[in-house]
Order: sequence, then C-alpha cells, then structure tokens
Amino acid sequence: MPKPEPDLSLLTREQVLRALRQMDREGLRMPLSTVYDLVYRGRRYAPRAVAQLAYRLATDQPEATWPLPAGAPTNQVLELLDFTIATKRPTLENSSLDGDVAAQDAMQELHTGITREKPARSRKQVAPDTLTDTSAAPASTVHEPAPAYELPAAQPYDRATALQELFVSEQQLDATLAALHRRRNLILQGPPGTGKTFLARRLAWLELGATDTTRIELVQFHPSYSYEDFVQGFRPDTQGSFRLQNGVLPEFCQRAALDPERPYFLLIDELNRGNVSRIFGELLLLLEADKRGPAHALRLPYAAATDARFFVPANVFVVCTMNLADRSLAPLDYALRRRFAFVELAPEFGVPFQEFLAAQQVPAPVVQRLVDRLTDLNLTIADDPELGPDFCIGHSYFCQPPPEPAAADAWLSLILQQEIAPLLDDYWLDQPAKATAQKKRLLG
Repeated sequence: MPKPEPDLSLLTREQVLRALRQMDREGLRMPLSTVYDLVYRGRRYAPRAVAQLAYRLATDQPEATWPLPAGAPTNQVLELLDFTIATKRPTLENSSLDGDVAAQDAMQELHTGITREKPARSRKQVAPDTLTDTSAAPASTVHEPAPAYELPAAQPYDRATALQELFVSEQQLDATLAALHRRRNLILQGPPGTGKTFLARRLAWLELGATDTTRIELVQFHPSYSYEDFVQGFRPDTQGSFRLQNGVLPEFCQRAALDPERPYFLLIDELNRGNVSRIFGELLLLLEADKRGPAHALRLPYAAATDARFFVPANVFVVCTMNLADRSLAPLDYALRRRFAFVELAPEFGVPFQEFLAAQQVPAPVVQRLVDRLTDLNLTIADDPELGPDFCIGHSYFCQPPPEPAAADAWLSLILQQEIAPLLDDYWLDQPAKATAQKKRLLG
C-alpha cells in the first residue's frame, strides 16, 4: 500500500514563528546546519530543525517527523512562507555578501535601546568548574601586539633623486605632476609589473620633499574591503562588542585638516580589485577638486545628527594604481572616472632601464638578451587580438639583479622559466601550441 503524501499545507508562517519564539524562549539546543541558515531578526537557525518543530506544533503531534530532507526541499517550503535562507559561512566583519548578524544585533540595540535577551542556560549545561562566583573577575580584553618596529626617519627627496629612480622622462614626470595638481586625484594604470605602486610612493615623496611616512597612508582594495573599513561602520572593539568606528579615510582626513599648510597623500593600491562605488560612498562627491573643505561637508550615513560633518581637506591628494590585465575586474564607472586624471604606464626596457642594470653590474650580454627577448614577446602579446597591450610583461620582474655579476645569467634564466613562462601558459590557455612556441622562443 503506497505511503500517503504528507500534508505540507499545515505548515504556515504563524506556525514557523511560533517555533522560533519557542526556541528563543526555551533556549533549545539547535542541531548544527552544515550549509544553510534561516535568518530571522538577526538570528540564525537550522532550517530543518525549525521546520520540524513547526510541523509538530501544526499537527499537534510531539513525535511527528518533518517529512522532507534538509537542503533545497525544506528551504523551498520556508522561502514560500517568506523566510530568508542564507548560505552558511563564518560571520566575517564587514562582509560585502550579506550583513553579519552580530553587527545587525548591535546596531538594533544602539538605535532602539532594546537589548536582546539571551536565553539562560540550564544548570545541566554548565560545567561544574564554572559554577563558582566570577563576579569579581575583571573583563578580559583583547589587544593587538605592540609593533616591534619603528617607522624609518624621513630622508630628503628631490627631483633629481626621482628621475634617477624612475624609468620615466622628465617630460613624463612633469605631465604626471601637472595632472596631480590639477585634479588632486590621480590613477596610474597599466599592465602588471610596470612600477605603478613604486611611482605612486615617489610622487608623494617628491611633493612632500622627504620620505615622510607620517603624511602618507597606503591602503589596498580587495573584494572583501568595504565602506565600513574605509569610511565608517560598526566593528568589534577590545571588549568584544560592536561600536561605531571611523575607517581609514576619516582618520587620515582629520590628520590632514590639523596641518593644512602641508600636503598629505592617500595611496590606494589595486583600486579596481574592490567594489569601488560601494567603498567610496560619499567620497565620490567630496573627492572633486572644487568640493574640498568644510563648505562641502556631508553627514555620514552612520553618524548622529549632532556629529560633525565630514569633508576632504584641500591638502589631501589621492593617488591610485589600477591593473588593466585582470579579466575578473570590473571597469570603473564614468561617475568615478571623471573625478580622476589618468596616467598610462607601459613596460620600460629602453635606455634608462638598461643603464640601471649596467649600474647594478649586470653584464652587457645578459642585459641585451633580456631586452631582446622581452621586447619580442611584448610585441607578440600586444598584437594578439585576445590580449593586447594591457597584458604586456612589465620591467619590475627584473629590477632586483643579484649582487654578483657572474650570477646574472642564471638569475635571468630562472625568472624567465619560473615567472614569465607560467604566465604565458595562462595567457594562451586555449592555445597550448602557441604558448609552447612562445616559451621556446623566450627560453631558447
């Protein structure tokens, strides 16, 4: 005799809510879910355990078994009742995928004054050695270890030093500085290995007149970087609770505002690896050269009405680097683009680079071999319709030659074999014959 189909219509949203309230009230121990969570009012529950209890309440049978397996079948029933099912993962601060539940709880308490009661554990669940009086024990705090280093002392830095270090002409350097002064926001873009971060730091040093690290802030964007990290948000403190904290940008701008006669530089590495529009927030407006200063200050979304408004001081300069070769990165939107000046960097294997290697005592035949092989390879890459100039090989692979001239030939061979050749396999992943041919020309 076939088994009758279970009547799932008995399960209503009200029954599920009753189950959630009972779990909260009785402090029921939840079986751990492995993949999914039901998220309701900032708390997480195992979906099948919730459905099981709700089904027993609906059927008025304390021993009834929920007829569907965990996973998609149970999740679909709960989603039809307008509950949120989220993929289970560790709760990470400021995750861009889904607001973390602990932060939502803390924000609700801060704005409403209502503290969520946590179910008391029964005496059976408490280990015997924990039943002693701990009221006098001090609250434990967590601190980052003290830094075991000191910032280097500032050294003078001038135009002559910059031209000696950089593989750019004097005209290129002047044009780059003119763009920085005009827009106050600059993006250095180009293929990987073209010295974008190296140039960004030296532009700051040149404008400061010294290698003054106290007036430079370097951050790197990445997929997990968020508005809460960069501007303002709720983050854990040393007591383990969440509170509103400023990010890198407001703290840096406060320092700059207290020293208005001297320039300050914010360096953003790998700009387009993060969700730029989400990270920047109000900065998209305040970055403009004619929107600087207190007259254009804005109230930040997390700030109270009585808090001071935020502005970007006129003495803050922003220099970003952007990799054009990574196919996984989204292009910048035009609203952001129009607030920056762009400077293109290309691989440099010309006279300045060759003179640099010669000064490092790299033998002339090794220098010539390097230049010939890389120039030929970059021409091939630039002419490939599926790659183009953005995928050319940069010169920074070869900027740290060995101190011994006799080791230079082996040094070059190893870089070509271990760093450049694997890159070519990735470039021509669907054309292995072409990749093999190019590697043979490079290494032969």
